[in-house]
Order: sequence, then C-alpha cells, then structure tokens
Amino acid sequence: MKYDFPKVDLHLHLDGSFRPETVWELVEKQGVEMPADTLQGYKDWMEKCSNSDSVNEYLKMFDAPLQVMQDKDSIRRITEELIEDLHKQGLAYAEIRFAPQLHTDKGLSQRDAIEAVLEGRKNALNRYPDIRIGIICCMMCVGTEKDNWDKNMETASIAHEYMNDGVVCVDLAGAEGIVPLSNFAPLFKKAHETGIPCICHAGDSQDWHTVKDAIDMGAKRIGHGHHVYENPELSRYCADHEIALEICPTSNVQCKTRESYGMHPAYNLYALGVPITINTDNMTMARVSLDDEYDHCLKEMGFEYEDLILMNINSIKYSFLPEKDKQEIITRLENCLDTLV
Repeated sequence: MKYDFPKVDLHLHLDGSFRPETVWELVEKQGVEMPADTLQGYKDWMEKCSNSDSVNEYLKMFDAPLQVMQDKDSIRRITEELIEDLHKQGLAYAEIRFAPQLHTDKGLSQRDAIEAVLEGRKNALNRYPDIRIGIICCMMCVGTEKDNWDKNMETASIAHEYMNDGVVCVDLAGAEGIVPLSNFAPLFKKAHETGIPCICHAGDSQDWHTVKDAIDMGAKRIGHGHHVYENPELSRYCADHEIALEICPTSNVQCKTRESYGMHPAYNLYALGVPITINTDNMTMARVSLDDEYDHCLKEMGFEYEDLILMNINSIKYSFLPEKDKQEIITRLENCLDTLV
C-alpha cells in the first residue's frame, strides 16, 4: 500500500541503517575482516542473523559498520546517505541516534564523532531542505554501570553543547537487565542538570519494571517499552501522563521480545490511550522501511489506516522539534485525515 502522508521515525539507529554497499566499500578500503567474501554474501549473512532467533547473533551485525565508522569522513558519509534515503522514502522528520563513545577506537573523541554526524546532517539538509532531522546521543549499557561510567558521563556532559546544531536529547541504549536500570540514574541527573532532555530504552528484553525505572529517572519517551502492557496500572499511568512509546514492530519480532506481529500489544496500548509511535529501529539490519512497518500494522497488528496518521501525529507531538515546526507537520497530517472522511 502507498502511504502518502508525512512519515516520522523517532527510533532509528545510525549504525543499523546504513547502505550495505557503502559499508562494503569502506571495509575493502580499510581492510576490515568480514563474515563474507562478497557484498551479496554480506547481505545474505545479515538476513540470516536477523532471523536467527538469537539476540547475540543479531548484535553481531553491528560489528562491521562500527569498525568502519571510526573516522570523520566515514561517519559523515553514512549519516548523509541515511538522510538522503529517508528523504526518498517520504519522511518529514526523523531522529537518528548513535553512541559517540562507540566511534573512538581509532583516535576520535566523542566530540569529533558528534561533529562528524552533525556535518553529515548539515550537508544532507542543504540538499533536502524539506526534511527535518534531530540527532540523539546514546549513552551505553555494556555491563554494569561502572564498566563505561566515564564515557557515559562524557556523553551526558557534552551533548547539550550541540543542541543548537542538531542534537536534541540523550538516550541510554545497550543490553537490558545486566544491572538494575536505576543504577544509571546519576547519568540522567547529570544530563538534566545541563538542560538536555532524556529518553531511555526500556521494557523490551526486560519487563515493565525497567519502564518504571526509566520514568522515575525523568524519561518522557521510552524506546520500545511494550512490556509495560503486562502492568495495567503502569500502562494507565503512561496514558494519563503522556509517556510515549517508540514501538519497533519488526525489531521486536526478530529479537524475539514478541512472538509475532499479531501477538504484539501495541494496538491494545494504543486503545488504552498510551501515545504509540511506529518506528524501524535498524532499517538495514531488519530490512524494513516505515512502509513495511505500516503494512504489518494494517495486516497483522489491528490498526486502521487512520491510526497510522494519528500515530504520526503522536510522533511529531512527542518529538524534539521546535513547536513551530511541529505545528506545520501536524497540520499536514490533519489535512490527510480530512481526506479520509
């Protein structure tokens, strides 16, 4: 089906949404070891990993893009190309997230990595001024909170310096459940002190308790968050207090945090009044676009076409766009709703 309304993706990882051809070119140039001998073999390997029923196998797909994204030119190029692809797919707005600390293995600082992403963003927006892009800087859970505390604190401390240049918030991503999410609370406190908003991955591979922890730490938007459905009281809290969930249907099914699209609770949460948004997570690794996700929403998850437009209004409402830009896109979406009557 064709989706002609303005589309929005709030949960999109840079290192999971690259052009395979570009990564393969950079791999050959940089001499990075790969799990395949050809570009097609690399694509086939990613397809196998994404359907392996193993989160560990899925995470292996991040190795190659992260290995080549260790210099400014490569980071800039992959950012610029992603925004170009989003423009071609008809997106009006997207928030692209990445972890600056994961791009410092060959001498770059976190500041260098942020500036490279922002340069790619600037170049792309100069060419495609009708799309808007926000950049999210991720802190990382890679073990206990002590394992990379200094790197996370650096992310929390410097991200706000680039808010006038395109950075819109900080996030906490990585492995859930190694230690209680609440152990990371001081990082969120530090970010709040600088004035930058915070969001958080939670309630995906772990249960609703992590969603509560994220809310308690000040997150007004939750990455994934669908396991909140198992707690009716907390689900109602999210509805009443406008805690938006960044739902990524295909990612949830591939990583086995939900059995199937049909068993996903996104529609039930939406019916409860929880602000639901639909997103891709990792376009390349999951092999999906927003159009693909919308197909699943309509065919398997219980949503109607009108709901897709309303959820994109949610996406804009709970985005970090300036208010004047929000209203412009919301008006366009409301006009699309009027044509359905």
